[in-house]
Amino acid sequence: MKLDYKKVFLIGFGFFATSVMWAVYNTYVPIFLQAGDPAFDKNLAVQTFGFGLSATLTGFIMTLDNIAAFFIQPIMGAVSDRTYTRIGRRMPYIIAFAPIAVLAFVLIPLAPQMIPPELNGQVEKLTGLFTFFMLSLGVMLLAMAVFRTPVIALMPDLVPSPLRSKANGVINLMGGLGGVLAFLVGGLLYKLYRPLPFWFGGVVTLLAVGLLFWKVKEPKELVESAARREEGLGVFRGLRDIPPENVRSLVLLILAIFFWFVGYNAIETFFSSYGVATLGVSESTASMILSVAYITFIAFSIPSGILATRIGRKRTILIGLAAFTVLLVVAFFIPVVPVVVGLLALGGIAWSLVNINSLPMVVDISTSEEVLGTYTGLYYVAGTLAAVVGPILNGWVIDLTGRNYNTIFLVTPAFFVLAMACMLGVTKGEAKEVA
Repeated sequence: MKLDYKKVFLIGFGFFATSVMWAVYNTYVPIFLQAGDPAFDKNLAVQTFGFGLSATLTGFIMTLDNIAAFFIQPIMGAVSDRTYTRIGRRMPYIIAFAPIAVLAFVLIPLAPQMIPPELNGQVEKLTGLFTFFMLSLGVMLLAMAVFRTPVIALMPDLVPSPLRSKANGVINLMGGLGGVLAFLVGGLLYKLYRPLPFWFGGVVTLLAVGLLFWKVKEPKELVESAARREEGLGVFRGLRDIPPENVRSLVLLILAIFFWFVGYNAIETFFSSYGVATLGVSESTASMILSVAYITFIAFSIPSGILATRIGRKRTILIGLAAFTVLLVVAFFIPVVPVVVGLLALGGIAWSLVNINSLPMVVDISTSEEVLGTYTGLYYVAGTLAAVVGPILNGWVIDLTGRNYNTIFLVTPAFFVLAMACMLGVTKGEAKEVA
């Protein structure tokens, strides 16, 4: 059995689209929220106008999308499992909500751009602009939550179980390419005009979603099966027939995913702030430094899937978590640019071992190919809940330590250790035999 790489690359354009937007969002929105606070501005290489919020409050705002997505994404998995249209189960939600997300996304940087210099950081005097900023954020994030699960569910819909680790490697390679494009091109554009990375990301996303819709056709047999089911919707209805022996593995795996994403979110949310505050570089340079991890992640996305088919998904994930833990602790003790760049390069490889193989493990605990969207939704519930807890917790730790952004390199390893402890108890989720 061979993987159809061309088909999987085309499916990957959906993940490519979301990754471009998230990379821009996670790099610049925390800067907009904190800029204007004297404690933060003293580290900025170039003055940026913003709302002057604390790291804790910034962390909370960065989770609002995830609070909504926590409820929306599993529902969308179940709803799309039971949708029947001429264009498929997943596509209606993708093509309807991606443009809404893009429209709101391109509006986000306009509010900080309109802040008068004399009111920089004085959020209490910027109520109109802050309201516009938060409304744009909210619409974008809600629309993203609706179409993200259907995008990710396309892969297990179209790829049989034994090939899913390899396929997920390709999907994540595409996501990594989106991230690198956003970091490198976005970093250059940000220097020219701060809204440009958002506008660039919006155009790229629309093109990627258009290509996905044009080239990827959903399997007719699963669509027809969805149409035949007339049961009432229930978010976790797809879980009701799970064998008891699979329950323990599913719970432990979901907990592990939660823990490693809590740690990962510490870096993703606050790395640009860490770059300007600890490394002393500009926002655009911090973005480019982080792109190093994405480049190595891309390079090892497919090899990580291949490795998992040889030594097992669980073992591959544990190796990645252990390696990344060590690298981050070293980064904490040696916070200088060349060292951090090298460690992030190795960290991207380690993260590929973890991230490439986790979704295939979750969906292969399922006992029916017709409810894969539900299991995909569960995967994103864990990641989304982590994205709620992670930024708030890490923002609180940063404020508690006097705006010491270097602490993210201690918080993350602690949660990686918890994830490893959970993974040791997982016994299901390896590739299934196909008759």
